[in-house]
Amino acid sequence: MIYRKMEEADIQKVIPLYIEYYNYKDNSCWTKETTYKRIHQVWSREDSHCLALENNEVIIGFAMGYFEQYDDLVAYDLIEIVIALAYQNKGFGTALMLELERQVKSMGASMIQLQAVNDEKHNRFYGRLQYKDVGNLILKAKWLSGAD
Repeated sequence: MIYRKMEEADIQKVIPLYIEYYNYKDNSCWTKETTYKRIHQVWSREDSHCLALENNEVIIGFAMGYFEQYDDLVAYDLIEIVIALAYQNKGFGTALMLELERQVKSMGASMIQLQAVNDEKHNRFYGRLQYKDVGNLILKAKWLSGAD
């Protein structure tokens, strides 16, 4: 297994992993076009840092996000982490997270922050890695109806 920085050409290689995971596991409706847009938005963002995990020159997982400057620290916003279904529950997600933590810390981040689905699977995964729920922030959303 090797970790390497994702290149733009890798986006096409990770699209099937993303679609397979989210459409199968979460019953989503991602297409090649919407997945490309999502991944490219993060990859091309200023201060992004995106890692690919390869096994025999085949990408089996990736993590992506970007650095965000605050008044007193630099945070890394983890936007996506996906491991191919065939490689899940074998420690690859944990290993990818630990490598990501090592890299972003060496690049100046004081913390990693992320949004995760609030379910047992995600709470267990991130909990084992010592991620905690934040008490001083809450996700807010507003659904926008048709334009008037």
